[in-house]
Amino acid sequence: MSQALKILERVGAILRNDHFVYTNWLHGSEYVLKDALLPHVEDTSKICSYIASHFTRNYRFLGDEQKIQVVAAPAVGAVALGSWVAYWLSMYSGKKTLFVYADKTPDGSFIFKRGYGKYLYGKNVLVVEDVLTTGGSAKKVVEAVKLASGTVLGVGALCNRGDITAKDVGDVPELHSLTEIRMQAWLGTDCPLCKKGVPVNEEIGHGSEFVKRRAAA
Repeated sequence: MSQALKILERVGAILRNDHFVYTNWLHGSEYVLKDALLPHVEDTSKICSYIASHFTRNYRFLGDEQKIQVVAAPAVGAVALGSWVAYWLSMYSGKKTLFVYADKTPDGSFIFKRGYGKYLYGKNVLVVEDVLTTGGSAKKVVEAVKLASGTVLGVGALCNRGDITAKDVGDVPELHSLTEIRMQAWLGTDCPLCKKGVPVNEEIGHGSEFVKRRAAA
């Protein structure tokens, strides 16, 4: 078991034996609750240092023009992680690494507001995500970085739970995830938990929205 997974297990971020509805509306009995990590600041910092260390090792022997200069993350879930990764990249490289985040738009894409685009222009960027389920959010942030004329050197993630590849997140040079947890998931119409009458967890994930939609149908 990796050190990152040990930390996630210890803080209660890996939930099992329940009925969850994920972001993509698939159902499953396990859930990665990254929000359970964030109250534990030292553990959050340590986990993010692992992501920074990986990319520092990979790029430390390259010229300065290949160093990661900016970390970018999607709001809101990965903002704390991205900020810590930028901090540790600065510590390891000895050079300032900036952090920016992208906001979700009404159409589901991501955009850099608050003048953050100027920090991405012509810079080498690492995109940081929390949990990769479909890779959709990470891919959209990668696309937003490219629109801002930044160069994406890779994507770093806390957990890959959907067998996501570098191609899935925008065909980036590298995708590195601290943990890979393969969780079986089903469509709502095929969910064995639904068929058994196991109540949906309405406090975590999209369970509450699913229950409301089902009641209104």
